[in-house]
Amino acid sequence: INAEYGEFQTFINYNVKLFIETIMNRGQLASCCKRLLTSRTPLVTQHRKLNLHEHYSLALLDQEGVGVPRGAVAKTPSEVKSIIEGFGLSDAVLKAQVLAGGRGKGHFSSGLKGGVKICYNIEEAVSSSEGMLGHTLFTKQTGEQGRPCNDVLVCERVYCRKEFYFAIVMDRAVNGPCMIVSTQGGMNIEDVARDTPDAIHKIPVDIEAGISDKEMEAVADVLDLQGDQRVQLKSHVEKLYNLFVKYDSTLLEINPLAELTDGRVLCLDCKINFDDNAEYRHPDLFSKRDWSQEDKRDVDANNAGLNYIGLDGSIGCLVNGAGLAMATMDVIKLHGGDPANFLDVGGGATSEQVTEAFKIISSDPKVKAILVNIFGGIMRCDVIAQGILDAATNLKMDIPLIVRLQGTNVNEAKALMALSNIKILPIDDLDDAASMAVKLSDIVSRAQELKVKVDFSLGI
Repeated sequence: INAEYGEFQTFINYNVKLFIETIMNRGQLASCCKRLLTSRTPLVTQHRKLNLHEHYSLALLDQEGVGVPRGAVAKTPSEVKSIIEGFGLSDAVLKAQVLAGGRGKGHFSSGLKGGVKICYNIEEAVSSSEGMLGHTLFTKQTGEQGRPCNDVLVCERVYCRKEFYFAIVMDRAVNGPCMIVSTQGGMNIEDVARDTPDAIHKIPVDIEAGISDKEMEAVADVLDLQGDQRVQLKSHVEKLYNLFVKYDSTLLEINPLAELTDGRVLCLDCKINFDDNAEYRHPDLFSKRDWSQEDKRDVDANNAGLNYIGLDGSIGCLVNGAGLAMATMDVIKLHGGDPANFLDVGGGATSEQVTEAFKIISSDPKVKAILVNIFGGIMRCDVIAQGILDAATNLKMDIPLIVRLQGTNVNEAKALMALSNIKILPIDDLDDAASMAVKLSDIVSRAQELKVKVDFSLGI
């Protein structure tokens, strides 16, 4: 195990003998354990990436000297009218500011079709904005819950001669930034990759040396631009790469990058993700995060300092340590169940954080049982136990709660749970605990299908 995976390293150092005795001797878990002990890369970690609205990203490009259409953001239909009049536009494009792809093919709760509208006069623009602002947009990426539209971007209409795709990503395969370029822009790049993979070109960049003229020429060759358009493109590519590095980006995507009929080369749409680990370097940038566009559970987890990722299963998981969390999820899968989340409370969680973790897990209607798996090295089992009891009392949880605790202060933790009036199923063996969680989750699911109430407070 590499030293940088601090918490999991400590977990192994303190408990390797017990870990091997309790898990390695189980044939069906041997491969899982072997992977945990020999992996040279982290198995999972929550890595939220700041995703800014399009108008912020385009403003950032404009600030760095990259060509973008004229535009401004509006919060009301009257502001839409003022912007169009101010720019002296005859035609305008309205773009719903929602953090989801496929806006153009989406629909609003108001009945309006399409989150990107070309409007031919002010009246049409105002009418379309009324169907966007304050309503929910549904696309393939939002799911059935949709995303609220609180702003629209009003920009000039431009006429494209050619549309391209350009992106920069951090690529582990090349140990640094990689530019992705295609002549097939203005469409879903995933569809291009599936249908015509040869149309996508990758150009790696040495992060130490920075982007060179050779690499910029390679982009221009792929897009087959000549003359002044080639010069404009190379200038944009250099500035986009410098922006990518300067702001600690993980993704910068321009779709489309367009050559216009008037000879200009502009970035018509932009998506930028930023590494959350760099928040301290860019506080102004991160202050623009729109929490209304994110899952409430993610927001609550972030505020509580918890590592949470929502999944589609029915068994809620509360674990300390990313490695142990992955192992727990694997064991649940081995027994035929599906985890509802990844939730790592870390090594220094308080009773309040544990309570908040239970609130987040239990807020998911798909959760039919909760499995707690704590291996106390840094984390004290009695702290977890107190948090479990507080949560169960305050939240009045009516779903089965299976708890497996090992390590520091485990006896004190068991005493706390035994003296409480709360029905908890304490199980020392991880395999047995996961099996019980799967069975109880199935019982609850079947009971709900039959509209039969199951009361676990009386014992099982």
